[in-house]
Amino acid sequence: MVREGYGAIASGNSSCCGPSEPSCCGPAVPSCCGAGLAEDISSKIGYSTEELESIPEGANLGLGCGNPVALASLKDGETVLDLGSGPGLDCFLAANRVGENGRVIGVDMTPEMLERARENARRGGYQNVEFRLGEIENLPVADASVDVVISNCVINLSPDKPRVFREAFRALKPGGRLMVSDIVLEGELPPAVRESAAAYVGCISGAMGREDYLNTIREAGFVEVEVVEESVFPLDCMLNDPTAQAVVTDLGLTRPELDNLLAAVRSAKIKAIKPGGQALPSA
Repeated sequence: MVREGYGAIASGNSSCCGPSEPSCCGPAVPSCCGAGLAEDISSKIGYSTEELESIPEGANLGLGCGNPVALASLKDGETVLDLGSGPGLDCFLAANRVGENGRVIGVDMTPEMLERARENARRGGYQNVEFRLGEIENLPVADASVDVVISNCVINLSPDKPRVFREAFRALKPGGRLMVSDIVLEGELPPAVRESAAAYVGCISGAMGREDYLNTIREAGFVEVEVVEESVFPLDCMLNDPTAQAVVTDLGLTRPELDNLLAAVRSAKIKAIKPGGQALPSA
């Protein structure tokens, strides 16, 4: 369901006049809707105007829940791995920071997203960005081959989050950094939401509690695990998301249940270090 949903977003197979496929923050933005809505959503979750103007047109679909690149302290010449790279937004921003001597690898399981990302890279003239088909639970990269792992509102979609973090740990060089922006929970979701497949695709019901999320990263071997920033998920983003609308309408949530849902969903930026090398200071 996740692959099909995001494949439809990448292909633009959703109507501007009717319900769209789900996104993690706000409605999906097919090509017929233009880039304005996606840029508005992205600006609310941490992207600057300069960043959004620096990437190829079509690389931003308004699907994230934060800006992990802004906090990753990327340096010239580093190799960056993006888990669930979508149309390439964070990959292109990372490529701008690591320069021609650096390298960025995006991994996504959705062929339609990869096609779109590769076309964006060609149009943008990016020679230091590569997109690979794969699942984040089985990363198509060598051991200890990257300096930084980033991800933006994707790990919550995985049915095996501990394995995702073990794979990220494997891929990182000693001293490498993990910087993810993801949905975490503060409190319990209503049972109807937790059991909803649509809410899972929409980045809600697959999310973990904050402390469970942090402990899962630690159990993978990471150290210095901490929440760098955290905010309540923007109310207008959630209520504009057609998946969230379906959850509210189809599941018949009461007003108290809706209030609890909105209060429970948080956007968190989390960093961690793979031990064994000289870590860089925090941003």
